[in-house]
Amino acid sequence: MSKILIAGLGSIGRRHLRNLRSLGHTDFILYRSHRSTLPETELEDLPTETDLQAALAHQPAAVIVANPTSLHLPVAIAAAQSGCHLFLEKPISHSLDGVDELSALVKQHQLKVLVGFQFRFHPGLQSVKQLLQKGAIGTPVYAHAHWGEYLPGWHPWEDYRSGYSARSDLGGGVILTLCHPLDYLRWLLGEVKTVSATVGRRSYLELDVEDMADITLEFEGGAIATVHLDYIQQPPTHTLHITGQQGSLHWNNADGTVHWYEAKQGTWQTLSMSAEFERNSMFLAEMQHFLDCLSGKTEPLVTLEDGVKGLAIALAAKAGSNAKNLLL
Repeated sequence: MSKILIAGLGSIGRRHLRNLRSLGHTDFILYRSHRSTLPETELEDLPTETDLQAALAHQPAAVIVANPTSLHLPVAIAAAQSGCHLFLEKPISHSLDGVDELSALVKQHQLKVLVGFQFRFHPGLQSVKQLLQKGAIGTPVYAHAHWGEYLPGWHPWEDYRSGYSARSDLGGGVILTLCHPLDYLRWLLGEVKTVSATVGRRSYLELDVEDMADITLEFEGGAIATVHLDYIQQPPTHTLHITGQQGSLHWNNADGTVHWYEAKQGTWQTLSMSAEFERNSMFLAEMQHFLDCLSGKTEPLVTLEDGVKGLAIALAAKAGSNAKNLLL
């Protein structure tokens, strides 16, 4: 069994550790630069290093990069220099600086890289993609993704202002932290041509990053999408609506259902989620996929190139600019 290094032991690093264990993986090395606010019990039996080079000296086959966003690339580059395959949490960074270096190392060492956009593993969104591919609603012309969550409720065991999501120095802000729609819309609708956005701090939350953004994406295929993201909404809401020339569809993350309307039949149809599905199911499927990539059974569904393009879109939106020719 190949050794896996987990870099970063906050909530997402712990989730990946638990999921790997549930999938039967037992050989780990942990790297952390400081202690988490979470309990230490599940880490007690695992070797842990506080120096990255010492951790890499254990010769892991793969590294899961799950530390704060602004620290992703230094760890990923060091791991790639050591010939390690990568699971790289989203967004891949808070800046494009260092991306070319990482890409060159990945190519040089022929490394597998999976970027952690787990919503591509959501059965509901996979059904949306299948419906679009078979033309169930005709050519898409407009989409709207809405994702609002109350930041102080995410990790009630810690001060929300200290987490990476709330701090610009750690790559926080609602656009980078909730960038999943920017990835899955590109997955569903194709390459993005232009980006514009209205971005700001609209709440009483004590943050030095944006807590609300309204983003408009124009796709090369002609469709337009709007994306609303915020750290304010109670209760949480995450939905997607797509209008096509021959119908429309709607996905709701709360229950996972997909509803679509076929104009020719004049009827709505519904695809419900399995009763066994829960939020962690996406992460489990994603991690099983990564293990399958490591064993040579398949290729990454979300590549480093996907991660770079998603980051470029997010940074253009974060700047509130009209950015053209985003393809890298």
